[in-house]
Amino acid sequence: MTTPVIKLRDVGFAYNGRSILDSVNLEVSERDFTGIVGPNGGGKTTFLKIILGLLRPQRGFVEVLGQNPRDARMRVGYMPQSPMLDPLFPITVREVVLTGRISRQRWFGRHSDDDRRIADEALAEVGLADAGSRPFFSLSGGQRQRVLIGRALATKPEILMLDEPTANLDPKSEQSFYSLLQGLNERLTIVLVSHDLNFVSTFVKNVICVHDKKAVSHPTSEIPPELAGDVLGRGAMRLVSHDHVIETGKSR
Repeated sequence: MTTPVIKLRDVGFAYNGRSILDSVNLEVSERDFTGIVGPNGGGKTTFLKIILGLLRPQRGFVEVLGQNPRDARMRVGYMPQSPMLDPLFPITVREVVLTGRISRQRWFGRHSDDDRRIADEALAEVGLADAGSRPFFSLSGGQRQRVLIGRALATKPEILMLDEPTANLDPKSEQSFYSLLQGLNERLTIVLVSHDLNFVSTFVKNVICVHDKKAVSHPTSEIPPELAGDVLGRGAMRLVSHDHVIETGKSR
């Protein structure tokens, strides 16, 4: 039996008195590859930030790697939806990855030889070993996403969490990116927010449906018809794991 690395018990969260999540109970197991899906505004990013300890639930408790989420942050790599990087700022690929080492520095602003070695290893793992000295914004969209994965890997995480990592990528870059995540999943637990239900059926092992104030985990073999209707405007959808097949139709 696999070990749970993320636990939520009776979690409730509200913004300005408006309930977003209510009585959420679920677990994510070690080395799982979990997708978080749901309609726009349904609470997917809020759910992710609660696990990261960036938001505190008003009710219930969250445990990450046996710790409070805030205490576990050093063990979790995070790739946000919109990283705060100025396209006019002259930063190299290696320097972007090295920002993942800032919390490990003894002296602010000084990277150790160990930091540089870890950054180079992260770049090699994402297939960009020779790109370290290139300007970050000279890269393609797919390459930039790989660099940002490298930045998360430079923290030496046990869990990798990503918020809409393939937004604005072309299909070829998307496929390559997800293949990279599959390889990383051999040693890391991965939790990822996505609108791409086709991706969910093809790559992830489990899916957390965030909808109507609930967050419920399902195997990728089936997405509830009511969620498919809200996300795609269709009545029902069945996702068949590993067969790359999506069947849609009205629920009965």
